[in-house]
Amino acid sequence: MTKIWLMDVSEIEEYLGTSISSGLSEQEATRRLTVYGYNRLAKKKKRHPFFLFLEQFKSFIVWILVAAAIVSGLLKEWIDTFAIIGIVILNSFLGFIQEFKAEKALEELKKLFSHYTKTLRDGSIRTISSELLVPGDIIEIEAGDNIPADCRVVWHTSNFTVQEASLTGESAPVPKTSIRLNEPDAIIADRANMLYMGTSVASGRAKGIVVDTGMKTELGRITEMIQEGDNEKTPLQERLENFGKILVYICLLLVGAIFLMEYIRGGELFDVFLTSVSLAVAAVPEGLPAVVTIGLALGVQRMAKKHVLIRKLPSVETLGCATVICSDKTGTLTKNEMTVRKIYADDTIFNVTGTGYSPDGYFMVDNSPIDIENFPGLGRCLLCATVCNTSNLLNKDGNWNIVGDPTEAALLVAAAKAKKTKEEIEKEYKMIDEIPFDSERKRMTVIVRRNQETIAFIKGAPDVLLNLCSFIEENGKIKPIDNSRKERITEITNSFAANALRVIATGYRKIESATEINEEEIEKDIIFTGLLAMIDPAREEVKPAIQKCRKAGIKVKMITGDHKQSAIAIARDLSLIEKEDSVVSGEYIDRIDDSRLFEIVRDISVYARVSPHHKLRIVRALKKYNEIVAMTGDGVNDAPAVKEANIGVAMGITGTDVTKEVADMVITDDNFASIVAAVEEGRGIYENIRKFIHYLLSCNTGEIMVMFFTSLFNMPVPLFPIQILWINIVTDGLPALALGVDPADPQNMEMPPRKTDEPIINWKNGKLIILQGFFITLCTIIAFWYVLFIEDAGILKARTMAFFVLACSQLFHSFNLRSSTRSIFQIGFTSNMKLVYANIVSVLLQVSVIFIPVFQPIFKTQAIKGIDLIIAITLSSLPLWEMELLKIFFRRKK
Repeated sequence: MTKIWLMDVSEIEEYLGTSISSGLSEQEATRRLTVYGYNRLAKKKKRHPFFLFLEQFKSFIVWILVAAAIVSGLLKEWIDTFAIIGIVILNSFLGFIQEFKAEKALEELKKLFSHYTKTLRDGSIRTISSELLVPGDIIEIEAGDNIPADCRVVWHTSNFTVQEASLTGESAPVPKTSIRLNEPDAIIADRANMLYMGTSVASGRAKGIVVDTGMKTELGRITEMIQEGDNEKTPLQERLENFGKILVYICLLLVGAIFLMEYIRGGELFDVFLTSVSLAVAAVPEGLPAVVTIGLALGVQRMAKKHVLIRKLPSVETLGCATVICSDKTGTLTKNEMTVRKIYADDTIFNVTGTGYSPDGYFMVDNSPIDIENFPGLGRCLLCATVCNTSNLLNKDGNWNIVGDPTEAALLVAAAKAKKTKEEIEKEYKMIDEIPFDSERKRMTVIVRRNQETIAFIKGAPDVLLNLCSFIEENGKIKPIDNSRKERITEITNSFAANALRVIATGYRKIESATEINEEEIEKDIIFTGLLAMIDPAREEVKPAIQKCRKAGIKVKMITGDHKQSAIAIARDLSLIEKEDSVVSGEYIDRIDDSRLFEIVRDISVYARVSPHHKLRIVRALKKYNEIVAMTGDGVNDAPAVKEANIGVAMGITGTDVTKEVADMVITDDNFASIVAAVEEGRGIYENIRKFIHYLLSCNTGEIMVMFFTSLFNMPVPLFPIQILWINIVTDGLPALALGVDPADPQNMEMPPRKTDEPIINWKNGKLIILQGFFITLCTIIAFWYVLFIEDAGILKARTMAFFVLACSQLFHSFNLRSSTRSIFQIGFTSNMKLVYANIVSVLLQVSVIFIPVFQPIFKTQAIKGIDLIIAITLSSLPLWEMELLKIFFRRKK
């Protein structure tokens, strides 16, 4: 890449074959358009929606479900057939919608630059479509314009600044220059003579030479990085896929064994096949993907109430096992609203409370509020800052916003806290003239008339203004300023700057004669009034959120394009760092290779002055350690790293459309604390997913064991195929879903993050599933055996009894899954009323097919009465009491 910022304007003219005075000819511009192409961002080749939909069927478990639906159809078990088909279609449709929406991400990039640009061609200015710009075009831009291409500044007004926060992370508008630079390795944020597509003009006017267009721009390179990012599966998706395969193989093996045992016993081939296939369909938890999807979806609804918008359902679970949160500083950890924190006036340092653009706050000395009337010098300092100001503070529907430069707006907010508003002051002080800010002069002067007096108010860099000052005002008195006082002011300025505060000095001078209105005569013998120190402050809620992350074993890292000292100040304020050796700059990252970055990446807490490429390297280095990385961001510069991270988190208010579209989730209130709430919710959702997977498996294990042991002990087949399928529908649906919305354990943020290779069901849970399944089996077989052999009431009644107990024992068992250690009587049945209602509905469905005559011939049942009903209910409840005893044992053992 040619380093344009190192060239003089004349060299660039020669290099690009253009002229600043006349621009390109239309003929040459047309020729270049065929060479360089249109000035627009390339779209990633879209997949046809039909193929997007088909891709949702790649999952192994989905294919098993399709096969199960086909088998059920062949057996004419239409209820199960349609249930399975419905589940498959629902999941596929949800996945299709998510991917289809994600493909619109790159189209949003087009919104970031203007559609029309003033361009010099054939010696005259004309307005053309930005897409027609080519390298060598001369363009004119002014305040409010978006930069349409990457350009080199060739001329500008003294107050020309560009807002580059969306590209570099720099929170304040950046002054630009037309002079060549002497830094070959300057990063984007330090290229003061360059303009970049996607940024905007904050103030002033300029001319520039287009040097790169379309995908050759810095924004284009970011677009390429977004396109190159792979969509990785979340840990839950991967484990569920592997788990589904293992589960299917185990189920098929057991069902095959039952088939052989029944056939060897002399059963009819068709009946044995029918029973075995029904058992296979029941054993495979076809409700699992639906329950997982719906459980995640319900979690998404709860998150929306906490200002978190989830774009991709599995991301909820991924966030729950995040080990690192890489956060942008500007607008994420900070408010992205410059705020005056300290003022030096009347030989006193005042602390200013409040943050952002709201004028709520007061002034303090030694931690005690003060009456501003007792400090006239402070009032004069704020008066200077308000009069010498081109910004405005607006209140719209209770929300405070600014028009103009954020630094100047911060001065207005500080004055408003002292009840000095620009509107009221301008009624008394009428503006006559202005000497605008200049990056070389580093100061600004406004001349006003008040009654019969003419006054010049000035503000600027402290070192510059002090050199112009001959007097100082303190406590209402004006006296000469000596060198010792200037040294003290310089020391205070340096102490403010050391804490990453941006310092503005103010002063004024009464003008005796109108003939003095020229720069040299006015800006001399100034009366110094004070210093105002400001910063883009940390959000108040971020520090406790970071502490909560630490408690949960989650590391927080700041990755910003802002200056190192600013990053350090905010990091210290948030207790992110204790020593500066845990801070590195983008310049340092450029000097080291990926292996060295890999060595240090986990020990560094703050990365300053970084570019989009650095962010990608950092995220990739962390992922090599198998860290689950969440990357937050709002600017265009964050988009590639947000997409590369395991979970990307975009800011909803300040975030660009590009970042929102590539992110997995959006924080709608731009509140870092909402991310922590999302982590907590994600952990709770994953635990609930484990609960209902545990529930499904223990219930299905019980069903398989019932068939296996009755066959092993040469007993009649206890259940008909339709009964097996019905139990599957009644018990695997609503109760499992209700477990998916179980209230989260309040202690889950005191546990370390899960390991990504942790199985959904570990060995301990596996043993418990087998034990619980065995107990359900035992209760069912006892009921079957009692009616068949003790009562000698016939096989139909015995099967009905087994049918009732097998279904209802699973419903009682659902309450066991609320906690693995705490008693349901401690937790309370009513703390999850959805589970109570789900079980009531399931019991009513089960009772209806046994007691309503019209269903009895379909499900091959007969009514259970008297002592048999009492025995059935008692046996069905035993799994609950069994687990209550086991929980007592677990608690005592712990």
